[in-house]
Amino acid sequence: MTARLLLAALLIVVAIARANAAAQTPPPGASSCSGCHAMKKSVDTPVPRLVGRNPADIEAAMVAFRAGQRPSSVMGRIAKGFTDDEVRAIAAWYGAQKD
Repeated sequence: MTARLLLAALLIVVAIARANAAAQTPPPGASSCSGCHAMKKSVDTPVPRLVGRNPADIEAAMVAFRAGQRPSSVMGRIAKGFTDDEVRAIAAWYGAQKD
């Protein structure tokens, strides 16, 4: 019985470690966002930060940019380069980031 509990605890620790590593590793394409969208609060920029935002809001904005429904100078062209799955992954990753 003790061996089972130890194995279960070990599996939980491994799962948590993998989840933390995944949250720290940006998905493909996310690094291009940080060129304009600052990761830290201390950076003064008129471009809104994405860190910690609701992933659904990020995803909706990207879809609107891609469809031309939201005005932009650059984002419309950038958004067209991402698939729906990539947008979801990037939005989820930025939403999970903390300062």
